[in-house]
Amino acid sequence: MSLRCAGLAQLSPLRPSLLIAPRSQDRLDQQNPTASSSPIRAIPPKDAAAALRPAGGYRLLDVRPPWERERAWIRGSLHVPLYVEDTQVDPVTLLKKSVHFGYIGLWTGQRFTALNPSFVSEVKRLVPRKDKKLLVACGEGLRSLAAVKKLREEGGYGDLAWLAGGFNRSGEDDFGDVERGTKLQYAAVGESFNSHFPAEGE
Repeated sequence: MSLRCAGLAQLSPLRPSLLIAPRSQDRLDQQNPTASSSPIRAIPPKDAAAALRPAGGYRLLDVRPPWERERAWIRGSLHVPLYVEDTQVDPVTLLKKSVHFGYIGLWTGQRFTALNPSFVSEVKRLVPRKDKKLLVACGEGLRSLAAVKKLREEGGYGDLAWLAGGFNRSGEDDFGDVERGTKLQYAAVGESFNSHFPAEGE
């Protein structure tokens, strides 16, 4: 498991069943009585466009870090990163960074990240209404699962969905309004990889 994903251990276990199963949903609602009883939906990329139309009512919340989003993003989507680049220089962090670079960063261009401490407050600023329907998306789906859990438990948002499989599983025609320097499904991969997969026309 990559060290980027290992950062999810800072949160409670993120098994999808905990987020979708009715009994687990009841536990979340008991912990946060302001949240509605709406189950958290898993929406695959092929169904996302319909969910984002006015009839579907969802607004897309992109939780990828800025360097992933700037490679390809959905026009009109909200952006609040769940993880940000870790700029700490204490000995323990430097040791972790050296391991990360040796095993992952050198080959993929991935950066060493830390949980964004202001994630929930930033989302509240952009989306003050807790009944707003949000479709949370990232590259692979792991960070969006973590994000919906935080938004439900800490933010009180009651109508949430996550992009199952993330943008990596998206097809060429799943999202119509894509701004990009590379293909959406490759945007979560490091810089060294993306240099081999530019957007069409480049």
